Amino acid sequence: MNPYYAAIAERANHRCEYCHAPELVFNFPFEVEHIIPIARQGKNDEANLALACRSCNLRKGTRICGSAIDPSIEISFFRPRENKWVEHFQVDAELGVVVGITDIGKVTVENLVMNSTAQVAARQLWIRLGLFP
Repeated sequence: MNPYYAAIAERANHRCEYCHAPELVFNFPFEVEHIIPIARQGKNDEANLALACRSCNLRKGTRICGSAIDPSIEISFFRPRENKWVEHFQVDAELGVVVGITDIGKVTVENLVMNSTAQVAARQLWIRLGLFP
């Protein structure tokens, strides 16, 4: 396990810092990921680490930005140490979807596929159980 896991998980309240999935409902710990990947000169320190569910971590990979509506414009993904989640995302509790309300939010939702069929179905259950948001 990552030596930073305990501190990062506690700071994140045991939620994915991207989609806000609750770690409690998974049968394994979430991953400590580099917000700016080492491959892109990111540092291996707590200021550059975030807790991420497997889905968000795999889809983000070594990318730090993506395109949404206009493929010619690259927009930075949400950065948990720099951005506030509530300023970039909202939850539609009735539908179980995460909605990007800024360009950063929109590009993150789209590129990390936060509203896949499986994610939405799980999120609807978490809402009913009082575990989300």
